[in-house]
Amino acid sequence: MRVVIAGGHGKIALILEQLLAARGDVPVGLIRNPSHATDLEAVGAQAVVLDLEHSTVDQVAEAVRGADAVVFAAGAGPGSGVARKQTVDRDAAILLADAAEAAGVPRYLMVSAISADDRSLDDGYDEVFLAYIRAKSEADANVRARSALQSTIVRPGGLTDDPGTGRVQIAESTGRGTIARADVAAVLLAVLDSPATAGRTFEVISGETAIGEAI
Repeated sequence: MRVVIAGGHGKIALILEQLLAARGDVPVGLIRNPSHATDLEAVGAQAVVLDLEHSTVDQVAEAVRGADAVVFAAGAGPGSGVARKQTVDRDAAILLADAAEAAGVPRYLMVSAISADDRSLDDGYDEVFLAYIRAKSEADANVRARSALQSTIVRPGGLTDDPGTGRVQIAESTGRGTIARADVAAVLLAVLDSPATAGRTFEVISGETAIGEAI
């Protein structure tokens, strides 16, 4: 399986790339910074330098052509403002979907955010966080609406760098919680292996159920 991952140098992406490579799949990471290529190569992934904020649909389509699936794991990241929540967390995710459709890639996995559709969060949070949540919600809705894509929206809770446990809680709404990035990557791998998850949107936090069983 050839899997192209946007945000290929992110922590979740690097773990997923390593998992894919270890079992003989072909992970390809889209990165903005050429100096990050060596980190991808170290985990067994191919690196393609492509800035999703400044690329056309045709350019991204060329990068994903021939893939069995794409994964959107990019993000503007801490310290970014409202504008980049729109251009990365929303617009780049939509661009990847446009490109996947243009290139005939059937499968799209979105790494979203817990409570992305919860409008009760509008009170009590700063404008940057709200912009992030709204950007995720709008990108998710755009991807879900595409009949040409078999999409799965994965919404993890608060991310940690703790070792993965291999056990999670998955539900349409889990309530607040945290999850190790390693477990998010393992969930993404299980979703890639489970065609029946297409069309689903779910939240995931640490729990007591083995990932394969939870999926």
